[in-house]
Amino acid sequence: MPVRHHIARLTGILCALGAGAALAADLVPVKIGVLNDRSGVYFDSGGEGSVVAARMAVEDFKPEAHGLKVEVIAADHQNKPDIGAAITRQWYDRDGVDAVFDVPTSSVALAVAQITKEKNKVFVNSGGGTADLTGPACTPNTVHWTYDTAAMANGTGKAILKRGGKTWYFITADYAFGLALERDTKAVVQKNGGTVLGAVRTPFPNPDFSSFLLQAQASGAQVIGLADAGLDAVNAIKQAHEFGIRQGGQTLAGLLIAETDIHALGLDVAQGLVFTASFYWDLNDATRAFAARYEKQMLGKKPTSYHAGVYAGTLHYLKAVAALHSAKDGAAVVAKMKEMPTDDPLFGKGTIRPDGRKIHPMYLFEAKAPSESKGEWDLYKVLETIPADQAFRPMSEGGCPLVAGLSAK
Repeated sequence: MPVRHHIARLTGILCALGAGAALAADLVPVKIGVLNDRSGVYFDSGGEGSVVAARMAVEDFKPEAHGLKVEVIAADHQNKPDIGAAITRQWYDRDGVDAVFDVPTSSVALAVAQITKEKNKVFVNSGGGTADLTGPACTPNTVHWTYDTAAMANGTGKAILKRGGKTWYFITADYAFGLALERDTKAVVQKNGGTVLGAVRTPFPNPDFSSFLLQAQASGAQVIGLADAGLDAVNAIKQAHEFGIRQGGQTLAGLLIAETDIHALGLDVAQGLVFTASFYWDLNDATRAFAARYEKQMLGKKPTSYHAGVYAGTLHYLKAVAALHSAKDGAAVVAKMKEMPTDDPLFGKGTIRPDGRKIHPMYLFEAKAPSESKGEWDLYKVLETIPADQAFRPMSEGGCPLVAGLSAK
C-alpha cells in the first residue's frame, strides 16, 4: 500500500477517535448510588439484586442515545442509620453521586431523605416502607416508588378483616418501619370495626421469636400481625409453624412479604398466607421477560418488588434527567419526574403525586399450596387487584407540608 494511503487511513482513524472523544465529552455525567442491606436480614430481597435491576434499567434506557453517561455504584448500610447517613454524605460531597436508590430499613431511609434535601440531590426509595416519607417527612427531593406501610395495611388489613379476623395482636420490629406498619395497620383495623388486643416489640434484627409468639398466642387474638420483614418475618413464620399457631386457629398476617421470603419458607410452611405487594414476576408477559433476564445474572433467583421498583424508578429518573439535560438540581429533577407520566414494563402507566408518592395498582396475593405450584418460583396466586386510586393513602391524609392547602386524593 502506498505511503499516502497509510497516511490517509491514519488521518481518518485519528479524526474518528477525535470525534468520538468530543462526543463522549458532550455526554452529561450521571452517577447513581444503590444503598441497601447487602449482608443482613434484607440482603436477599434487596442487596445485589437491586444493583442488577438498576444496571438493567440503564442498559434499557440507552443513555448515550439521550446524551447521558451513567455510572451505578453500591454500598451496604448494614441497616444502621448512622452508617447509611455517612455513606450518603460521602457519596454526595466527595464521590459525585447524583441520586440514591433503594434504601430498605425505614430509619435509614428517613435519614437519607433529609440529607438528600440538604444537598439538593435525588432519593428514589424502593425498599424502605414508612409512609412518613410522603407524610410528615416528605421533601421536594424524594420519590417513594414501590410500596409503603399505609398501602400494606390497607390491602392486607382489610382483606383479613373481611375474612372474619376482627381481633388483632401485633409482633412489631422495634424501629421506624415496624412501628409505622403497626400504626397504619392498627388504624385500618379500628376504622373497619376490628379491635387490637395488644402488641409486643421485638429487637431488630431478631432470630428468636418464641417468647413473643407465645404472648401473641396467649392473647387469644384471631389475627397475629407480623409488623416486620425479610429474615425476621421468615423466622417468625417458621417458628409460628413449629408452635402450631395457625393449626390452632389463629391467622398470621404477614404485613410485608417478598418472593424471596416465601421461597425461603417453602410452600409447606407458607401456604395460605395472604399479603399485599405491588409486583410479582409472573404477573404478565412483561414481568416474566424481565425476570428471565434478571435471573441470568442472579443465579436463577427471581426479582422481588423492591428490585422491580429500583428498575422502574431508575428508568423514570433517567427520562427526567435527559429531559432537563442535567442531573445537578435534584429538586428540579424530581419536579420533572412528577410532571412526566410514568410508564414502564413492570408497573405500567402511572403518576407521581406532589407529595412524592408513586401511584400504581397493588395486588392481594396468597401463597400457593405445594400441589398448586408448577415450579420452584411458582409461589403466588392473585386474589384481588387493588386499583391505583384506592391502593395508597389519600394525599390529604398524609400531612406532607409540600401539599398543604392542595385538595387532591
